[in-house]
Amino acid sequence: MTTLTLNGKPATFDVEPDAPLLWVLRCDAQLRGTKFGCGAALCGACTVHVDGTPTRSCVTPLQAVAGKAVTTIEGLDTPAGRAVQRAWVEADVVQCGYCQSGQVMAAAALLAANPKPTDAQIDEAMSGNLCRCGTYPRIRQAVALAAGYLRGGARA
Repeated sequence: MTTLTLNGKPATFDVEPDAPLLWVLRCDAQLRGTKFGCGAALCGACTVHVDGTPTRSCVTPLQAVAGKAVTTIEGLDTPAGRAVQRAWVEADVVQCGYCQSGQVMAAAALLAANPKPTDAQIDEAMSGNLCRCGTYPRIRQAVALAAGYLRGGARA
């Protein structure tokens, strides 16, 4: 049995301790917003927050998050998370949408740590999240827009 806090609520899972967190979230917790992309922590589609830090759930064993707070896209209800989600829609980032939950999780973590990122800092923070549709300019625009929302304006 592994116990953690999942999207703000206690959760206990009776699965193998080395089970990848991604599959526990998708299959056992029935939270399907976190996506499987590559299975090797290279694409970012599986990004969740563990104690506020963006983490690739496809290579994170369940036992590594025992007693910790795990937040998925379904539970991202923070000022940064809400700002990013609003900006994502307004900047029309999504094409196929497959990478978007991981992108949003990475962007929210960036803005929680750095509410005034430069374009270079945005590019660096988001570089590990791949978008097969190539919407990188709109992703950068949305992150900058979200930073502006957090500061009470439209854009930095």
